[in-house]
Amino acid sequence: MLRTLANAWKDKDLRGKLLFTIMILVVYRIGACITVPFVTADFINLYMSNSGGIFDFINILSGGAFAQATLFALGVSPYITASIVIQLLAVAIPALERLSKEGDEGRKKMEQITRVATVILSLITSIGYYFHLKNMGVLTHAGKGDEWFYAIVIIACYCAGSSLVMWLAEKINENGIGNGISMILLANILSRGASIATTLFDMFASGKVKDIIIAAVTILGALAMLYFIVFISHSERRIPVQYAKKVVGRKMYGGQNSNIPIKLNMTGVMPIIFANTIVTIPTTLAMFITPKKDSFWEGFVNFFSSDSWFYAVMTFVLVIVFAYFYVAISFNPIEVASNLQKNGGSVPGIRPGRPTSDYITKVLSRITLIGALALSIICVLPLFANIISGANMAGLAFGGSSVIIVVGVILELVNEIEAQMTMRHYKGFLD
Repeated sequence: MLRTLANAWKDKDLRGKLLFTIMILVVYRIGACITVPFVTADFINLYMSNSGGIFDFINILSGGAFAQATLFALGVSPYITASIVIQLLAVAIPALERLSKEGDEGRKKMEQITRVATVILSLITSIGYYFHLKNMGVLTHAGKGDEWFYAIVIIACYCAGSSLVMWLAEKINENGIGNGISMILLANILSRGASIATTLFDMFASGKVKDIIIAAVTILGALAMLYFIVFISHSERRIPVQYAKKVVGRKMYGGQNSNIPIKLNMTGVMPIIFANTIVTIPTTLAMFITPKKDSFWEGFVNFFSSDSWFYAVMTFVLVIVFAYFYVAISFNPIEVASNLQKNGGSVPGIRPGRPTSDYITKVLSRITLIGALALSIICVLPLFANIISGANMAGLAFGGSSVIIVVGVILELVNEIEAQMTMRHYKGFLD
């Protein structure tokens, strides 16, 4: 990877793209440190650090900006959510499905729809975030006549910040290198590395046997998880395909052997995002509507808290369920079998048509189960470590998700750089 980056830096065009990407990320990190008006950032940071719920996950994706109530507090979450919603609607609504298959023009229209959906979600999230800040009492004192002004300014800042993040990501797509949203996510997660390293160093320096053991196990577990994620990211099941020979004029075509690669982790981090969103709904609602002490609802919320065993079990199950759901809407075995049959291809030992579709479905189901189990293990291992050690570190439940995002983005970036270098240094058979 380092050699790839070094070679890319020698190329003038690629160096310009890398510098542009770095500049955009620096601008983003500056915006993530600017606190919006009328908010006491110290108090909200203290409150959010022990809040739990989906806000922990949003805070990780925003690089800590959410807990500090800065301009980019919402980060890329509205854009990611809008993209997922539009993808799901494209499967359910025929008009959007036709639009997505119209080439570049259809892709541009889908991107425009995603932008509008992002702004709408940003506005809704900003309104909810404002009322949450108001309920926490972290806003500066406002008179009766100033409350509406405070609300408009804070909501406008968060909505504008989310739209600006979307614009910065698109600029990386146009003039930088790599996927803009992925690069921003990578920068946000890596920005929290210094605080994690400081915490581990303090645990070693404390001299307590328990803290030293926890820190050592955390480091070894992170390295093992990193290797495991890289392994499943590169693993795939290849279904062999053989094309029949056919004679056209005096030439013979076909007779080649190929394969259909099915990745072990086809869904990426999406099932974990969906599962965490569903499981953390009770604890998230409890932050807006505080249940009475020693009441049934307080026990219900605690039952769904991130330090309970039920939370870990439900997360494990939901990751598997959403993995199957996401594969079902993104991969169509019937369409693959139909394309094979049209091109004269077939799976050895399997008849073309419906039998091929059933065979691909069976293989896909088994691969999805293995990949979903791997994702579930990655997702719940940090959570179980949190429960067993009693550390109760905020955001630890989403540590596996963060590692998957980091590894995936780095591998994607390296592949993009290698593809760009290959394209620039390929001279062709005429030279």
